[in-house]
Amino acid sequence: MSDDHQATTSGVEPWVRQVLRCPVTGAELVDGTAPDGSPELVSTAATNRLAYPVRDGIPILLADEARAL
Repeated sequence: MSDDHQATTSGVEPWVRQVLRCPVTGAELVDGTAPDGSPELVSTAATNRLAYPVRDGIPILLADEARAL
């Protein structure tokens, strides 16, 4: 498997992560780690930053599931 197709630390394929945006702010999402060590995608918005859980490699991009940063 080439580097272009390797899953990131969140378990989300890089090309998928590049397409995804925060549903609240529209900001880009980057890999992150929740306080419990589980993967998440973190909004790069300047304000109202949110982190979304990733479960079994699937990002849960629901505002109700997001953690405020």
